[in-house]
Amino acid sequence: MTQSTGKVYLIGAGPGDPGLITVKGLECVQKADVVIYDYLANERLLEHRRPDSELIYVGKQGSRHTLPQEEINDLIVRKAKEGKVVARLKGGDPFIFGRGGEEAEELVGNGIPFEVVPGVTAATAVPTYAGIPLTHRDHTASVAFVTGHEDPTKPESKLHWKELATGIGTLVFFMGMKNLQNIVNNLVANGRSADTPVALIQWGTRTDQRVVTGTLKDIVLKVTEAKLGPPAIIVVGEVVSLRDKLNWFESKPLFGKRIVVTRSRDQASVFAETLIDRGATPIEFPSIDVVPPADWSELDAALSSLDTYQWIIFTSANAIRFFFERLRSRGMDIRSLHANRICVVGPKTAEALEQYSLKADLVPQEFKAEGVLAALGEGQVKGMKFLIPRAKIARELIPEKLREKGAEVTVATAYENVRPATDVDRVRKLFEEKKIAAVTFTSSSTVHNFVEMLGQKEYIKLVDGVDVACIGPVTAKTAEEYGMKVDIMPKDYTIPALVDAMVEYYKQKRTTLKN
Repeated sequence: MTQSTGKVYLIGAGPGDPGLITVKGLECVQKADVVIYDYLANERLLEHRRPDSELIYVGKQGSRHTLPQEEINDLIVRKAKEGKVVARLKGGDPFIFGRGGEEAEELVGNGIPFEVVPGVTAATAVPTYAGIPLTHRDHTASVAFVTGHEDPTKPESKLHWKELATGIGTLVFFMGMKNLQNIVNNLVANGRSADTPVALIQWGTRTDQRVVTGTLKDIVLKVTEAKLGPPAIIVVGEVVSLRDKLNWFESKPLFGKRIVVTRSRDQASVFAETLIDRGATPIEFPSIDVVPPADWSELDAALSSLDTYQWIIFTSANAIRFFFERLRSRGMDIRSLHANRICVVGPKTAEALEQYSLKADLVPQEFKAEGVLAALGEGQVKGMKFLIPRAKIARELIPEKLREKGAEVTVATAYENVRPATDVDRVRKLFEEKKIAAVTFTSSSTVHNFVEMLGQKEYIKLVDGVDVACIGPVTAKTAEEYGMKVDIMPKDYTIPALVDAMVEYYKQKRTTLKN
């Protein structure tokens, strides 16, 4: 911006599900120079920020404050005065128990331009994800949002308990976990029936959402027995009785299951989103990273003589990406492939090829090496020249079989699979605490690196009791060679098919347990 003072966007990030941020809110995050975010703002939203933007965490969790509110205000003002566009990302809605009003007043006092971007408030979203409508013509026509954070020892309460207890149909309390007993006592003492239904919803709208229901007379005991903690929303009213009928979110087939995704970070997001859509909590633990090769000489030599090859075989989307990036860097384009026919392994690889305005001449029905050989016709490859751009270390079956049939094969390194820097301790702890339902592998390399990262002596004990899901037989064989029992493998070797196989597996598992 040309002005000396920047601008601040106070943005409601929604209550947890990253899909609940508004379009405008996301646009503000994408253009910000600085993103200042809270404890309750889903960190997946930060993936949308500019790579060069500054990221500052100021989360407040119970009594543990990274920064007091006054210092947060000062930080926002200081960054704006530096001429920065600031995205202040807050859980829920900034103006509903979000202290957004205080931050806005501070900006006004310092003459800093700002906008408030409303968010989906936890007051409505969290009960909705728990199957509880806040209003219903058969139960109530009124609803109130109330702070549950008020100090019960205060001599005079700002809450009008008599009116709240008897005058409002549905009550939604924010930040009330520590004061639950006090809230119950005040409602009953002021005329609310002790048989009134109550629900407490922890981490609402997230895939680790937990809900405890009861009545005013027994909810404190039930919450204690369930060891429920903050952050939680409290809903009081007859509408809570509709939860059993309308509980749509927790009915998703993979709800609440933590599933480890070992795919490379740049490919994990689509997989993770598919799992989230089915109700799972993906734990991204990339055991592989895809990088350019240390030496381009093999691929460069092949690119210099492209017209001598009858076939180019791509076995992955990564091979396609790096092949065409190198082609372009050498001043060439798709016209250089006029003499080549192209074979790809799998529909996703075919889709990757189509991004370069090319259609594959051959897509084998079986998405693995053996399918390529069958589709090419083993008796028709003699004397032909094949180019296979691929990872530095990869399975040798296709080149070997083609050569056995009399073909001339050039294998050119287009990329390398390396082990990335990953927060191993965080994931190891989840395994140790038996909080992982399944681990997924999408290539033999992900298996090798997973074992190395967790430790050769430790991994078998850590995955004990964890379901193992592999994308295909080659990956499954590698997992079995490490002593793992493969529980899930799809008929088609694709990510969507793998997720579908996991859904079916857990469906059958639930049926078996019921019987």
